[in-house]
Amino acid sequence: MTTTSFYPVLMSGDVMSAADFYRTHVGFQTTFEADWYVSLRLGDFELALVDAAHPTIPEGYRAMPRGVIVNLEVDDVDAVHARMVDAGVEPVRALRDEDFGQRHFIVEAPDGVLLDVITPIAPSADYADAYAG
Repeated sequence: MTTTSFYPVLMSGDVMSAADFYRTHVGFQTTFEADWYVSLRLGDFELALVDAAHPTIPEGYRAMPRGVIVNLEVDDVDAVHARMVDAGVEPVRALRDEDFGQRHFIVEAPDGVLLDVITPIAPSADYADAYAG
């Protein structure tokens, strides 16, 4: 088997609004757009959104994401934080440093998805040995 791509597809109640969020606040570009599905790309990374009620989704699975956190690792979390807050996006987890090696904040993206914006930092001594390599 040769893998050609692997990416998340998030179910949405409003695909266009969700796509606008990821384009506006994260910088994704549209690669495909229909009223029920939008495919987005940011460099080498892909994200897609599908209408949760679309018939391609099997019965019994047509629901909004719940318990989903999407990590966005960036080189300058402080700059992204400032840009999002200036645009009116309020974090649900304030910008902070974590002992396990992250400076991050979390915002609620459309459909209840949590977007965790992260810049890796040096972990504390308690966590340093947990990292492979």
